Amino acid sequence: MTHTSDPIVYDGARAAGVLLHPTSLPGSYGVGDLGDELTAFLDWAVTAGMRIWQTLPLNPPGFGNSPYGCHSSYAGNPLLISPVRLLRDGLLPEGALDNLPAFPDDHVDFDRVAPFKNDLLRQSWQHFNKHGSEDHRLALRRFEEDNAWLSDWAVYAALKERYGGSRWTEWPHDIAFRETGAITAAKRELGPEVHYQKYIQFLFFRQWAAIREAADARGIDIMGDVPIYAAADSADVWANRDLFQLDEKGEPTVVAGVPPDYFSETGQRWGNPLYRWDVLRQRKYRWWVSRFRAAMRFADVVRIDHFRGFAAYWEIPAGEPTAIHGRWMPGPGRALFDAIRDALGDLPLVAEDLGFITPEVNELRKSIGVPGMKILQFAFAKVNSPHLPHCYDPMTVVYTGTHDNDTARGWFATATSEERRMAQMYLGINGEGPVEWAMIRAAFTSVAQTAIVPLQDILGLGSEGRMNRPGDGEENWAWRCLPDALTSAHAERVRALAEITGRC
Repeated sequence: MTHTSDPIVYDGARAAGVLLHPTSLPGSYGVGDLGDELTAFLDWAVTAGMRIWQTLPLNPPGFGNSPYGCHSSYAGNPLLISPVRLLRDGLLPEGALDNLPAFPDDHVDFDRVAPFKNDLLRQSWQHFNKHGSEDHRLALRRFEEDNAWLSDWAVYAALKERYGGSRWTEWPHDIAFRETGAITAAKRELGPEVHYQKYIQFLFFRQWAAIREAADARGIDIMGDVPIYAAADSADVWANRDLFQLDEKGEPTVVAGVPPDYFSETGQRWGNPLYRWDVLRQRKYRWWVSRFRAAMRFADVVRIDHFRGFAAYWEIPAGEPTAIHGRWMPGPGRALFDAIRDALGDLPLVAEDLGFITPEVNELRKSIGVPGMKILQFAFAKVNSPHLPHCYDPMTVVYTGTHDNDTARGWFATATSEERRMAQMYLGINGEGPVEWAMIRAAFTSVAQTAIVPLQDILGLGSEGRMNRPGDGEENWAWRCLPDALTSAHAERVRALAEITGRC
């Protein structure tokens, strides 16, 4: 069935929002979580006139702790489970949070945090088995019954634990390739661990449901994120090998990335396996429909990462060390989104349409009625750039920068002299700043329906607040907001700007 151009669009009034991943929240447990600091942040966002909170993917991160290289598109990140909420719910023994180790306030030390949080979750599981209430046990059983993805994830996670975290392609062949007898035996042998992994997901989604209720009660929509690609080492690929371009050992034959661009002279070689779009089309894109259904469990609005890959994607031979020697290949186009709409109805989506954008990408986005993105940091590299506010279509989400950019202040400090000159002239600032507030004002006063600002720019941070450096796998995703850094004065300044620009 072919649809007309009725939009799949987040079609609200003018709005302002803030970009902050939960791991970046302050707190005593080494990493931001779904506890009191998050509800306090939502309270702050309300006073600041914000109507949208944008996160990065909330799934279990893989290599380099990247939320865009997840072990599952369905599961939640166990590191985000709040120990305090567990204790309040009677799901941790009394005294479990006494004598806490000291963690840094300004960044996540993942190597130390992960074993600490995992130990707490093991204690919770043991406590639940001995003292769990009948209400909790019933809720867990219902959770297991209601989530078809859970079995594959729990078995994958249990096997990953058994094999010391190694990639699934390094597991014994019969397990790696899911031979029926081997998987049946593994489920039997690993029964307690499989049940534990299901319990962890029960905890995550129980706490996430409470956060969604808290956001809804405050009139805040959560904007989530769907990465276009799955990680090679993931339950998604392990359980659906025939949907990906893999060799006889399960390794990718071609991988995803983008050609040389603003971020990198050699492009970005992400390494994710590419889809067999012909097989997905034959199956009416049911796997993608399922993925979007799961995404709506995490959020009210979904940003589609690397949207241009649905029109055409950059295919890199797996043996190439960089993204330079790739080629453009056709994506699924409109047919995918028609299948999603047939199955799920209209969804509120935003297209991350950055990078090398061709007319066909714009045509695809417009045909399904999805707003695109503009980044103010990209606006001053040339005269009359499409990222300058006077060029926007109202159906746009504008950012001062995203998780892949430096902070506004950090960008300005390292921009070319010509970019700084153009920014100063356009934004009406003199000297060296404060450029971040001039950019926030430009975003808020633009015709763009939605303006999103990373929390780091509201705080006026320099490059020390950067979340990710694309193409550099070291020390990314670790930034944290210091305790008490975000104040009522910040909220008042944002709210005054939101009110005068009609975004409250």
